[in-house]
Amino acid sequence: MVEEVKHSVLGYSAVSTFEQCPFKYKCQYVDGLQTLPSADAANPLIIGTALHRGIETDVDTAIREYFNSFPIITDQHIDEEIKLRYLIPKVKELIPEGIHEVQVVDTNFMGTLDLLVPVSKALHPELDGDWFDLFDFKYINPKNQGRYLKSRQPHLYKYYLEKRTGKRIRNMGFIFIPKVQIRQKKTEDLFQFRQRLMEELKQVQITQSFVDYDPQMVIDHLELTQDILTCEEFPKNPTRLCDWCDYKNYCEKGDLNDMALPSTNRVPVNFSQHKKIWIYGAPFSGKTTVCDAAPTPLNLNTDGNVKAVTMARLPIKDTMEGRQKKLAWEVFKGSIDDLEAGSDFETIVCDLLEDLYESCRLYMYKQMGITHESDDSFRAWDKVRTEFLSTIRRLMNLPYNIILISHEDMSKDITKRTGDKITAIKPNIQDKIANKIAGMVDIVCRVLVEDDGRYLSFKSDAVVFGGGRITGHGKTQIPLTWDAIEEFYATVNGQKTAEQPEVPAEPAQPEEPIQKAVDTPPAEAIPADEPKRRTRRTRS
Repeated sequence: MVEEVKHSVLGYSAVSTFEQCPFKYKCQYVDGLQTLPSADAANPLIIGTALHRGIETDVDTAIREYFNSFPIITDQHIDEEIKLRYLIPKVKELIPEGIHEVQVVDTNFMGTLDLLVPVSKALHPELDGDWFDLFDFKYINPKNQGRYLKSRQPHLYKYYLEKRTGKRIRNMGFIFIPKVQIRQKKTEDLFQFRQRLMEELKQVQITQSFVDYDPQMVIDHLELTQDILTCEEFPKNPTRLCDWCDYKNYCEKGDLNDMALPSTNRVPVNFSQHKKIWIYGAPFSGKTTVCDAAPTPLNLNTDGNVKAVTMARLPIKDTMEGRQKKLAWEVFKGSIDDLEAGSDFETIVCDLLEDLYESCRLYMYKQMGITHESDDSFRAWDKVRTEFLSTIRRLMNLPYNIILISHEDMSKDITKRTGDKITAIKPNIQDKIANKIAGMVDIVCRVLVEDDGRYLSFKSDAVVFGGGRITGHGKTQIPLTWDAIEEFYATVNGQKTAEQPEVPAEPAQPEEPIQKAVDTPPAEAIPADEPKRRTRRTRS
């Protein structure tokens, strides 16, 4: 049996996940496995959070937080901004003023109510005590509205709110906000598409739908909760929904019960043990040269531009072994095999990353018997990306400093909702690939060549692709030297640097743990009259 179940306080989403697939529940709520968030502009979790934030505060706050959820903003993100700017005021016109984000916690339940609206005692003198109308916001495909009306969620909110706070619920229901999901036609430009998008938005009908309280819904939830708490096995439940599951790849690779879980001891933050950096910039800006000063470097080189550096190099190109042609991607994968076996190198430089992606494409063409991804559009794009990203992930997991090098791309414009065009600055590789690679490295930085020298810039905004998981350093750029990189890593780890000899080194502070949605909260979390702010994690 699962030892001392730590997930005894369960929300509606957790129980629904178990009902849908026990194995998915185990991955998310028992093992606490984290997955990389989708970088799709229409990510339902990010859009839903922004929508709630805008309804609770204002449109500009929602848009700012939405944009901050992505490393770079594209035209697709501007399309979502247009939708949010139109829909949020419409929702706020429809709903009365009330209390947002009300958290309720009980012995085996926790949840957050989107909106409680006080019932006017002047208009309803027959009601004794504090009465409220309860609403939950749903940003949905209109076809799914009927499914939500059968949900246990509002029934649970009513039952537990009344039980724990003494407040009474008069009406409960949903605010349905229809999604507008149209694509740009090949025959229309961006301006025409956005005109059509606005016409579609103007036809949207935001509606209220109420449901009658059913105590059986609460009983069903409690029975499922007991099933979870006494569950000994978490079987997989393959359905058509598997294609949208965050744990699909884990599931297909085997049962995670065989994985050894790490110790519960906290791990000190230490970025400097093995540095993982992605550097991009214009040709001849010094990207490869700075890596030449790294400890014992090996350059996995695709373009032959290594004449000005002294580091060891391994050409990644097509070769002949007897009469058999060996493709560049096979050479690259073979080098990873050798590095996994161990070597005297300390730093591995991939120069250039976009060339490796093209080599991967040619390799997969040969494997699939095609000449382009469009020859098998249902599978080929995904297979090429999967092959490339899984191989790069193998490389990034090696115990070396890993430096990825790319040229910069300034050929694409972003069209703002006002029609103004701004130039996007990002690595010369597909956006979907770039977002995934960014999640594998410590920092993404751009080489700047200025009058007074060359720099690595960590700037990240709607125009420039950059940033990373190293925060709190207060710097926007450093000199383009390996010593500056070493000093930067030492500084963010709280270590002693050459410029600070008089300050004793302090141990790195441990990371604050990500609070799981199933952790037992303190009793003070139960609201009386004022709600507590929470960070939205998942939504039903």
